Formats: sequence, structure tokens, C-alpha cells
Amino acid sequence: MAADKQTEAKVSLTDENKENLQDGIGLEILQIIKESQQQHGLRHGDYQRYRGYCSRRMRRLRKTLGFKMGNRHKFVGKKVTVEMLSDHRYLLLVLMEAERAWSYAMQLKQEANTEPRKRFHLLARLRKAAKHSEKLEKLCESPCVDAKTKLEAQAYTAYLSGMVEFELQEWKRAMEAFNKCKTIYEKLASAFTEELAVLYRQRVDEISPNIRYCAYNIGDQNAINDLMQMRLTGGGGGMMAEKLESLITQARTKQAATMSEVEWRGRTVPVKIDKARIFLLGLADNESAIAQTANEETKEHLYETLLAECRDTIQAVREELKSEAKQRERGSEGDSGKVSNLQFLHSYLTYIKLCTLVKRNESMAHTLQAKLKEPEMDESKRGPRPQDLIRLYDIILQSLAELSTLQGLEDDHTFQKEVSLKTLVYKAYRCFFIAQSYVLVKKWSEALVLYERVLKYATEVQSKAKSLNNSLKDLPDVQELIAEVNAEKYSLQAAAILDTDETAEVPSQQQVKDNRPLCDRLETFRLDPALVGKQPNLVQFPPDFQPIPCKPLFFDLALNHVAFPALDDKVEQKGKGGFAGYIKGMFGFGS
Repeated sequence: MAADKQTEAKVSLTDENKENLQDGIGLEILQIIKESQQQHGLRHGDYQRYRGYCSRRMRRLRKTLGFKMGNRHKFVGKKVTVEMLSDHRYLLLVLMEAERAWSYAMQLKQEANTEPRKRFHLLARLRKAAKHSEKLEKLCESPCVDAKTKLEAQAYTAYLSGMVEFELQEWKRAMEAFNKCKTIYEKLASAFTEELAVLYRQRVDEISPNIRYCAYNIGDQNAINDLMQMRLTGGGGGMMAEKLESLITQARTKQAATMSEVEWRGRTVPVKIDKARIFLLGLADNESAIAQTANEETKEHLYETLLAECRDTIQAVREELKSEAKQRERGSEGDSGKVSNLQFLHSYLTYIKLCTLVKRNESMAHTLQAKLKEPEMDESKRGPRPQDLIRLYDIILQSLAELSTLQGLEDDHTFQKEVSLKTLVYKAYRCFFIAQSYVLVKKWSEALVLYERVLKYATEVQSKAKSLNNSLKDLPDVQELIAEVNAEKYSLQAAAILDTDETAEVPSQQQVKDNRPLCDRLETFRLDPALVGKQPNLVQFPPDFQPIPCKPLFFDLALNHVAFPALDDKVEQKGKGGFAGYIKGMFGFGS
């Protein structure tokens, strides 16, 4: 509710500014419609939410203008007349009535796919919307309304009238209404600023597929080519997209009667299921359409359409396989070892589905890689990261693993070699982006090891790809990957040396396994944060002691053989004095 009021205040301010710049009352009809639709549900196809917003806005407008329909006890209907046009919000009130009816019609159109009876209610609401738009156009004929608003009201009425005739399959009248709407918007686009011209051109692009479809149903056979081209460029959304898909299916159904068999991997398989015939006939057209499309959103839509058709076809073949298995159980057929034609057709369709998944994810990966290399303009928005690419390559490798297990191709050695070689290529790319994710968190050692693993995979691919060149044309170039890895390795080593703050926090034992000084290991790279610290381990100081020749040591070996003179006589004389001599010596009597 708060968002609704904010939008209303914004639009009202814009309209008041327009009144000051132009003569008379003005209302930016197309701009108000587009902004309201994008902000209140239509970005996600939620028409019920947009219808609720229109109702709430009408109630607020009536309350603000004092234009209430009676009170809580009694309803008193009122109509907006020309005499009341003193405020542009009266025109806005009628516009919201038309938008509410239109959004309800679009909601019923979504529900009519499963409940056909709601189509009658859908037509009634579309007529109601067209009636409100005609009322808006008559009010805008007043002289107090400016010329631009009159033209926009006429274009809006022509658009809703064309939608009613389109649903009623009144192709000629619908084409006239759409052409009138297109002409008005083209004139308005050429007369106003570029910001408004973009809105008008978008509306013209939305209408053009409807005009071509009406021309085709009137009898213009050349219009089908224009419709196919619009499908490639992303034109024709919503109601027109369903019509266009049904038209293509009808054209393929007519051609399906001429198709009876398909050849794949040297084996011809009969195709008896109509759904499989229609899908295989349109496969080449879908692949060429994807190859010609430059718009990524359109390409993604075409891939999803092709995969949905392929899944439906595989389901139809699987149902036939179940009935065939029951017949085999009842019968006494002994050739159970050979893969049947129906099972081989199932393998072929599964192969198409898995290859399409690989191509779609590879296309998404290329887009993300291009965005990854671009500098981030807005830091508040989350840009692509290497982790996103890792997920895509995981899905690709999973699809390739399923390819190698298809029934009927276990003994096809060429096919198995192709799948294994493709697996190596995508493993190399996956490993490369894992390394880049480690670089972002400054885990230099792990990233360096992963880069070496990428080079190992790439070298193995180059050695095995000589005999399989024809089947590897669509694969990414491994030589470019090798050159990129070599460049990244040098950048990684430089970043690891310069990044002193972060590496100082990591224990040295986890980073450097070799404690030798730098002068002894110049031939190898080691992450050593001490090299840029206060005590770099460049050389060993003080140096180790080295052995040198020393002076000889002389030992006196002759001492053991020397005979010393006898001293017994001297020892005896000293001992003769006894105790008396000792006393005399103490007192000096013997001196």
C-alpha cells in the first residue's frame, strides 16, 4: 500500500509538471501504464496483483477527488463528464478502470489453458476494457486536454480494440486497429524526447508480431517468414508468443507425414510416433534459430522451448517402450540382448536433450565469462563470480556422464572416446575457475596447484584430440586456456609476494615447507612471507663451520719406559725426627 501511494504521488507530480509545460490538462498514459505494470506484478506475469493495485488506486483517487459512489449503505453510480475535467486525476481514474478490466482479462487467459469455459469471461472483460478506453478517448476530445494526451488516448483505444478483435479472430479488423495504434506511436516517437521515444518504440515492437500474424491469417504467406524472424529477435510476447508457437507446430505437423525414419551413429531407425516426427522435423530449424540469435534472453528462451519439446517427446517414446515391454513379456521373443529400434530412438532423443543442455550451459558460461572480465561499475550490485561458472561446468560434466551410459552405445568406442575427451576439456575449464575462486580469497598455494592441474588436463586433451578433430569443432579452444593459465600463474606469483598483510596471519608452516635460505632455492617458487619482512631468510648467517687441516698433536710415549732415580734415603731422613723433632721445630730449639 505504501508503494502504491508513493507511485501515485510520483506520477501526479510528473503530470503537474507537464501541465505547466503544455497548454491544457495532460496525462502520460503510456508512461503511467508501463511504470505501474513493472512495479506491481507484470514483471513476473502476476496479473492478479496488478488488478488489485488498480482497484486500490481507484479507491484512493475517488477519495481524494470526493468522487465516491454513494456510501456504505447505498450505491450511487457516477460518471466522469467533460465538465469535471478540472483535474487530470479524473482522466487517470478512467484509465485505471480500463487497466483493471484488461489485467483481469489477462489473468483469465492464463487460467483458460486448463479451464476453457473462462474464455467467455475473458472476452467480456476485454470488451469492458475497450469500452472504458473509448470513454477515455471521448473525454480527451475536450478542448481543455492537450494534443499529446488526445493522441495517446486514441492509440490506447486502438490497442485494446485490436486485442478484442484478435481474440475473436477477426483478423482484418484487428489488423486495422493495430496499424492505427502503430502509426500513432511512431509519430509520437519522432516528435518527443528520446526517453519517451523509447517507450513508444517498445509498444510498436509489441504490436508488430500481432500485425504479421493477422496478415498471415488473412492470406499473406510471406508473413510467416517475418514471424519467424521476430521470434529470433525476441518479439511477440504474452498472447502472441502462444499463437506463434501453435502456428509453427501446425506447419510442422503437415510436414511430419513425409518423415518415416532417421539415421544416427550408422543405424537407421523408423519413426512411427507423430510427436517424435514433429520434434525431429523442427530440430534443425530450432538449432539454426539459436545459432542466428544474438540476444541472450531470446537464445535462453529458445533453448528452454527446445528442451521442453524434447522432454515431451521422450515421455511419449517412454510410454511406447512400456507397452512394447509388456508385449515382449507375453510373447516368446529371444533377442533380448539387442537394443530395439524404439529403445535406440529413445537413446537418440536423450542424446539430443543432453547435448542441448551442454550447449545451453556453455552459452551461459560464455556470457558470464564476458561479464566477469568487465569492471564492476556499481559495487552495491552483486556481479558474476567464478563460483557461478563452476556450477555451470558441474552440470555440463553431469550431462556428459549420462551420455556415456546411453543404451545401444556401450560398444561404440568412437563415441565413448569423444565423450571422454569432452569431459577432459570441461574438467580443465572447471578446474580453472576453481583456481580463480581461490585467488579471490588469496589462497595462493591452492590456486597454483589447480593451475598446474589445468595444464595437465589441457596437455592430455591435445595429445588425444589428433584422431577426433571432426567431432571437436564446437568445443572451446584449449590452446587459449593454456595461454591464459600461464599468464595467470605469473600474476599469481607476483600477487602472492606483494600480499604481505594477509600472508603474515597464516602460519609459516602451512605456506613454506622448505626452510632453506633463498640463495639455495632460486630455481623453485615458494611462498615465504619472511622475504619481505624485517628478517628475510636470504642467506645463512653466520655461515656453518667448515673442516680444515689442524696442527698435529704430539704424545710422549717414552714416559712409560723412563726409570726415575731412587729417593728412599731422603724420605727416611725426614721421617727420623719423630715427635721430638716436631716439638723442637715448633719452638725453634732445633734451628
